[in-house]
Amino acid sequence: MKFKSKSASVPEGQVDTLIGPQMTIRGDLQFSGGLYVEGRIVGKVIAEEGKPAMLTLAENGSIVGEIRAPVVVLNGTLEGDVHAEERVELAAKARVKGNVHYKVVEMAAGALLTGRLIHAEATLDEARQEAAAVVG
Repeated sequence: MKFKSKSASVPEGQVDTLIGPQMTIRGDLQFSGGLYVEGRIVGKVIAEEGKPAMLTLAENGSIVGEIRAPVVVLNGTLEGDVHAEERVELAAKARVKGNVHYKVVEMAAGALLTGRLIHAEATLDEARQEAAAVVG
């Protein structure tokens, strides 16, 4: 695990903020840079708009709530939807109850998803169809 100063992009594995295994946060959390969660969060976890951000949920970490970030790496337990503008990685110990909205997805053997994988362009197509139906 590396701690570095903020840069234009978040290199793989960079940690700017660590939520340790003994920590529980109740409430919404907004972040930028690399966020590494070993503890528990009950609330939304949202990356700041327009800033590089990567959320990593460690094997023993858990989040109950929605996640919105460009890059999301899950290896713990999540109850809620994921919205990743760039990439979602579901590692071998990931346990996800919710829908995963992604542009690129990587899923390791052993990961468990109870929900739907929804490609970002599919969501855009649905929105366009709904808009056309309303206009038409």
